[in-house]
Amino acid sequence: MRRRTSITLRLTSLFAAASASVLLALGYLISATVEHHFEEQDRAMLLGKLELARYALATITSSADLEALPQHLGAALVGHHDLSIVVRGPQQQVLFATPNADFPSSVLSPPAIATEPVSADLVVWNRDDQVFRSLAVSVPISLTDWSPVTVAVAANISHHVEFLTGFRKTLWWVMALATLLSALLGWVATRHGLAPLRDITRISRDVTIDRLSERLAIESVPVELKETATAFNDMLARLEDSFRRLTDFASDIAHELRTPISNLMTQTHVTLAQARTVENYREVLYSNAEELDRLARMISDMLFLAKADHGLIVPQRESVDLVREISELIEFYGVAAHEHGVTLQLEGAGVVMGDRLMLRRAIGNLLSNAIRHTQPGGIVRVFVASVNEGATSVSVDNPGADIAPEHLPRIFDRFYRADPSRQSSTEGAGLGLAIVQSIVQAHGGNIQATSSEGLTRFTILFPGRAN
Repeated sequence: MRRRTSITLRLTSLFAAASASVLLALGYLISATVEHHFEEQDRAMLLGKLELARYALATITSSADLEALPQHLGAALVGHHDLSIVVRGPQQQVLFATPNADFPSSVLSPPAIATEPVSADLVVWNRDDQVFRSLAVSVPISLTDWSPVTVAVAANISHHVEFLTGFRKTLWWVMALATLLSALLGWVATRHGLAPLRDITRISRDVTIDRLSERLAIESVPVELKETATAFNDMLARLEDSFRRLTDFASDIAHELRTPISNLMTQTHVTLAQARTVENYREVLYSNAEELDRLARMISDMLFLAKADHGLIVPQRESVDLVREISELIEFYGVAAHEHGVTLQLEGAGVVMGDRLMLRRAIGNLLSNAIRHTQPGGIVRVFVASVNEGATSVSVDNPGADIAPEHLPRIFDRFYRADPSRQSSTEGAGLGLAIVQSIVQAHGGNIQATSSEGLTRFTILFPGRAN
């Protein structure tokens, strides 16, 4: 099994590795720069001494001048204890040499000997635990028998080597400490940067049904985690709303079921309290049958909504003539409308793809709702129309008291009572509009409610046939 490591450890390791890489590259660059500086400094000094020797050799025009060469060069090198110089003739005769001029043969033989100083290569060599850097050039002189001569100049660079060794050692220690410090700072920065994730963990651990109101402070969350924190807060908001709705639903369903069950129990106990005639028992059974029928419808509606919540309502797809179906519904609800003194009207035309029985149930619920909430003498109007991109809308209008704006967003909730004065406790179970919304959404459509100036309108928008 692969061992899991924390994000903090991973980020700290990556930060330390990146810092170490940068510091190593920087250390190498600094070390190389310092060493190159010393090398150029030594080259400039050695070239200067070579030019001095070349100048002295250029003045030699006779044997006397050649014999005076050691005196001239010795005087020019007074005080340069770390400098060695040797001048040899074409037959390797030593014309001049400082006391410590013990050059290795490799320095005084081709290809180490150049013809021009600027093209000469620096040669590093050791002697008696000392380190030297030297240049060697071939210089022509006026005396033919002694031309050309070889001039080699060397400088003791042991102090440079010691300095570079100590410098590199100090530099590596500094880089090692800097890497450790970078790792520590990276760990602190990572811990601080991941604090919002720990807050999410803490809030998640503390979330219960009674504590769903906690939220992350978005303004204090880093930009990279803002989207995650926002999604987390939205999830908590949805959970809080769902638990609230579930609590309200449980309370409402208990209230709705208690009334018919209480009626059944009371009526049954009263009937059994004394002997009754057959006709009395029949009346009680008829009354109980009505209550049981109401319970059966309520349970059926709740089962339908439960299936809709889990996406188990899959409508059949067929061409449905809305005018014909609504006309039949108007005829079916005509008796109830006549008893309420309400007139039903239908305008427009339209065809949708959907489940005919489900659509009849949804529009029938809207008609039944409109009839109940329309005052006698009012007119319930149904409008069917085609809109953009082949979509079809169905609107059901009824005059009556306005629904307050704060109630409209929840009017499709189960058992929600927007206005008790609009609903009788004996009419429906408060599930009709919730069922309408579930059916419409199952068909890929949406439904909206508006209420103003004494007119309430429910508008269903069905998508085009391509959907």
